[in-house]
Order: sequence, then structure tokens, then C-alpha cells
Amino acid sequence: MHFGLTEEQEMIVSTVRSFVENEIYPHEAEVERTGEVPHDVAQAIKQKTIDLGFYACNFPESVGGAGLSHLEFALVERELGRGSMALNHFFGRPQNILMACKDDQIDRYLTPAIRGEKMDALAMTEPDAGSDVRGMKCSAKREGGDWVLNGTKHFISGADHADFVIVFVATGEDDTPRGPKKRITTFLVDRGTPGFTIRDGYKSVSHRGYKNMILEFDNCRLPDAQVLGEVDGGFAVMNEWLYATRITVATMSVGRARRCFDMALNYAAERKQFGQQIGKYQGISFQLADMITEIDAAEHLTLAAAWRLDQGLPANREIASAKLYASEMLARVTDATLQIFGGMGLMDDFPIERFWRDARVERIWDGTSEIQRHIISRDLLRPLGA
Repeated sequence: MHFGLTEEQEMIVSTVRSFVENEIYPHEAEVERTGEVPHDVAQAIKQKTIDLGFYACNFPESVGGAGLSHLEFALVERELGRGSMALNHFFGRPQNILMACKDDQIDRYLTPAIRGEKMDALAMTEPDAGSDVRGMKCSAKREGGDWVLNGTKHFISGADHADFVIVFVATGEDDTPRGPKKRITTFLVDRGTPGFTIRDGYKSVSHRGYKNMILEFDNCRLPDAQVLGEVDGGFAVMNEWLYATRITVATMSVGRARRCFDMALNYAAERKQFGQQIGKYQGISFQLADMITEIDAAEHLTLAAAWRLDQGLPANREIASAKLYASEMLARVTDATLQIFGGMGLMDDFPIERFWRDARVERIWDGTSEIQRHIISRDLLRPLGA
């Protein structure tokens, strides 16, 4: 494996980092204070991303995307991870599972999403079905030639700005040796569809302004044309999406950790106590050594997982390992950064306390740390018949 970046990849990193520093950083404090992203700011970020040619950079050129490899897209996400998620949401990266669109869906959903004309959101989690995806109660049944959806989804990120949502629901059940197993189908549902309501979710201490919403389906009637992929084939579509999002969590955790580390390093070099810079004390300098070692390790693990996808190699365990380690590394790095800043780290004069709060959710969404450990251990033991 070659660890160096090409000239083009270095340019991608430089361009996105500059974008984050100039277009995202200046608005972070206001979004943190109000919990809202002003409409004009959101539209400006989106338009500048389009102008740079990075909007929908995670899609192939054949459908209008930038055609970045998995590794190159991971580099983009790493740099975006330095900034507010509420703001970099408008550096549009539509859900990759929209590649399953066919026929009229291409013109109605895929192409507008790639052009930035429509925004999407993905709805999977329910009040009683988080890690246990197969336990979802939101269902769709055949009625008069259509599908009728009923149920509730929650913790749905981006639904406040979405023109349509990609919804996973149960559409049947199979008897298996391990008991009943639900069949899952994916639907495309437009905002404003009768029987479909989007309402405010819960106030979170993490990623303020990046809202989670509650979706309610009350006899929401949809034709077959709204099925994404195959009927009862939603679980396969879901797994494709989870690969991408888990790498995203890992790479963004690395980017955010590097921003924290840079602040901790500079503070340790400038702050004086007992007549010298605090970085000269081993209590601080050793923390810095541990932090950078963990950040580098998480980055190599994450980029290696993305590289495996580019090579067409199995990467399920490697992606789970990257998500697990990088998200837990971020927790340790933000905590250490706050400790180095001392009492000032808890004040909103600095963004340290925000990084610390934001880090907590990374071990939960897109598959908890426990689920990642389950994936990793299962991958190790199954070949041995255990």
C-alpha cells in the first residue's frame, strides 16, 4: 500500500480544508448559540460547493458526480470533520444508495439530488428499533394496488431540510430457524405526501443546529414507483449505505480530533504555569504524545478501510474497526484537550466544550461501539464455525 497522496489528492485536501476554514468556521459560534443555520448561509455554502465542483462528489461521473474514489471521499470527509456538522451538511453528499434509482426515479430523485436541486434524508431508526434494525415496527402493506405506510421514525438527521426521504419499513416476515425475520423494503417519500408528517425531534447536546426529526406515517399511500431497489430487498440496500456512513463517522472523527489536537498543542506551548510553558511538564507533554499517536493510528485504519473498498476487497470488519476506534479515540482526545485547557475548556469562549459534547454521539449513531465489536468478532469467529 502506498501511503503518499497524489498531487490531485493533495489539492482535494487543500481545497476542502480552505473551504471549511473560510466558509464554515466563521458561522459556527452563531449556529451553536441559536441552534439554527440561517437560510442564506446554508444556500451560500451549497452554491459555493457546487461552484467548486464538490457537490455530490461521492457519486460517479456517469451520473453527474465528481467520481471520487472511496479513499478520496474519505479525505474530503476528514477535512469536513473539522467543522460544524450543521453547516457542512450543505456541502452536499446525497445518500449513495440513490444509485439504486431506476426509470423515472432517476429524473425525479437521483439527478436533482446530485445537482443540488433537491436534498434527501434517510430514515431507519425508530423509538423501539435502533441497533435492532429488524425489530422495526414501521410497516407497509398492500392495499388496492398501492403500499400503505404506518409507523414512526425518529433521530432522522437532515429531514428538516429534505425534499424527500429514503425510508426503510417492514413489508413482511419470514420464518427462520432463529425465529421470525422481517423483510425490509426501501421507499422514496416526498415531503408533502398525504399521511406523511415531519416534526421537530429532541434537543441534543451534540452537534447543535444539526437537527434530528421525527417522521410519522399515517396511512401514507405510495405506488410501486416509490420503491427504491427491490421489494423486500431493503436490507441489502441498507448495508451499502452503512458502509459509507461508518467510514464517514471514522474520517470525520479524525478531522475533528486533529483540530482539537492543534488547539491543545498551541495552548500547551503558550500557556505558562510555575514559570514555564505547561507543555514542558510531562503531565501535559505525554498526553500530547498519546493523542497524536491515537489520531495517526485512527487515520491509517480508516484510510486503509476506504482503500480496501477501492480495491474491491472485503472490508466489513475493517470498516467496523475504523468506526469503533476512531469514534472512541475522538472521545479520549477531546477529553484530554479539555483537561489541558483546564477550567477555560468548559467555557464557551472556546469551542473545546463543544467538541467534547459533539464527540459523545459518534459512539452511538451509525452503529454503536457495541454493534461494531459484534461485527468484528463475528467476522473473526464465523470462519472457525463459532
